[in-house]
This record gives sequence, C-alpha cells and structure tokens, in this order.
Amino acid sequence: MGNLKILYVSSEINPFLKSSEVADYVRKLPQSMQERGMEIRILVPRFGIINERKNRLHEVVRLSGININVGDEEKPLTIKVASIPSAKLQVYFIDNEDYFHRKSVFKDKQERFYNDNDERAIFFCKGVIETVKKLGWAPDIVHCNDWMTSLIPMYLKTTYKNDPMFKDAKTIFTVYNTGFEHKFSEDLIKKVKMMDIEDDMLKSLESADFNGFIKIGAEYSDRVTKASKEVESSINGLLTEFEESKKINVIEANNGNYIDSYYEIYNELTE
Repeated sequence: MGNLKILYVSSEINPFLKSSEVADYVRKLPQSMQERGMEIRILVPRFGIINERKNRLHEVVRLSGININVGDEEKPLTIKVASIPSAKLQVYFIDNEDYFHRKSVFKDKQERFYNDNDERAIFFCKGVIETVKKLGWAPDIVHCNDWMTSLIPMYLKTTYKNDPMFKDAKTIFTVYNTGFEHKFSEDLIKKVKMMDIEDDMLKSLESADFNGFIKIGAEYSDRVTKASKEVESSINGLLTEFEESKKINVIEANNGNYIDSYYEIYNELTE
C-alpha cells in the first residue's frame, strides 16, 4: 500500500509559518510518508504573516479564479505554491485578499480574536476541496489538522459524497491544544451550510465555539487522533462519545513510533 495518495490540510506548516505545535507536526509527517512511497499534497492558508518573496511563493493561475460562497457572499480564491527547501515537497496556499492579507494569524495586535475567523475557516475548507478537484487528483486519505480544517470531513460526507475525486476518500482529524474562548455569531450555521446539509446535521456546531468545531470534525471523520495527551482535558472530554466508533489515538510527535503509527492507520483505513 506504499502508493497511497495523501492530502494534508493544516492551519500552518514549518518553515512558512509556526505559531503552534501544528506546524512541526505537519512538517515531518508528509515528508516521512513521501519517503515511504506515498504521493503527497499539502494545503494551508496563506496568512499575511507569510513573506511571499522570502518563501518564493508564486500564483498558480490555472488553479486560481474560483469563487467560494461564504454565507451570502462570494469571495475569489487565489492559489499560490512554494517548495519546502529541504524536501521534495510542494505546499499549496489558499489565499484571499479579505481573509488572509492581515499581518497576523487569528488575533489582531491587541490579541483580540478576529470575529470572522469562522468565515476564514469556511472559505479555507471549501477552497481546499475545490482546489483538489481542479488539480484532478483523487486522494485516498484526507488528513485534517487543527480546528480550522474541521469542516472538511463533513463536506466530504455530504455535499461532495458522490464526487469522483472524493467518493472513496477516508478522513482523519487531528486535534491540538489550540483552543480559544471566542464565540462566533448566531449565523455560523447558515454560513457553513451547503447542498445536502440540513440544520440537524450541524448540531455539533450550535455552540459556535472551539468545542463546536472540534466536535463536528470528530463526528464526520473516519478516524480521530490527538496530538498530545493534554488535548483531552483541554476540550473537556468532548471526544469520549466518539471513542469507540473512531478508535481515537493519542499520537505524539515526540514519540519514536509517531510515523509508524500513522503509516498503519493510513493503510488500515484504505484496506
């Protein structure tokens, strides 16, 4: 099973951006899987803090130009790409002027959480799926990392369930200690909805907070992993109801068996 196609989706990756443990976790895993013969694609947001010139980002014109619906608005999607210097890996960046040109990640200079971080997540998740469709590359595994990617498993199980690019794809959702206290506005559910998604499918998101995003990601993914033992207490045991059906694993990046553990999970899911 060494020739699996794995799509990694993350809020950040080293060396382009490191604001949390996510960046290092996602940096090592794709390269290790590529070295084991797997085909890799990586998609992250192009936060404004990422220096385009220094990191040699350039636009991929053939992938850009799609409009993404977020609530009642349409936002243009731009795709950029760069290579990780020390590895034979390309990283695709999801960009939009309104959402990602601020010189910060999730908070402003006064450390206030952006009110539209939910819209940024929705745009990113939809943008990832549409970009992969345009690439014409059908992943066997979609590995989603951090709360910002948590809507992807749901979209793949609903709106895109019959799409030839994704109909056989299995999803993994990895949870990190990246919690926030912010509560989003009441129209979150309306903004998240797409075709084939009813209100009752989004009950996990009704809290409109970090826990809601984690719960929806866990609910719709095929497997859930935790990046550290501390994650469980940070989200108040939210994942316990999925413990049996999802076989939730704690896979720490500093564990010597970290790569082997994921290699086994990927193959197990696709058997």
